[in-house]
Amino acid sequence: QGQLVESGGGLVQPGGSLRLSCTASGFHLPYYAIGWLRQAPGKEREWVSCHSASNGNTYYKDSVKGRFTISRDGSKNTMYLQMNSLKPEDTAVYYCATDGPYSEMPLETIQTGCGALGRWGQGTQVAVSA
Repeated sequence: QGQLVESGGGLVQPGGSLRLSCTASGFHLPYYAIGWLRQAPGKEREWVSCHSASNGNTYYKDSVKGRFTISRDGSKNTMYLQMNSLKPEDTAVYYCATDGPYSEMPLETIQTGCGALGRWGQGTQVAVSA
């Protein structure tokens, strides 16, 4: 049930910043782990950051640690990914993701530092180029 919708992608120069947003509807986002995934051209989809609902810990892929920050706004049922010091290798389609709720067993999941996430949105494109 519900859906996830990302926004905020675009074209930015190396060293620039973007803030991605993801609004959940139809369910309470704070009940679930959240994460951000990305897929670059020619590469597998990978997780970049997540926040655990069970222990409150935040995790980042080493390549983005210190540059990206994941956060939530409970009043807006929204998650964010603040991306600073962007590099060309950050170019990808970015997806917000959660570990539920699931009306049926997910056909696909992606393992993150917060466990397996089984639902995500349609993505927002980020391009980092001079």
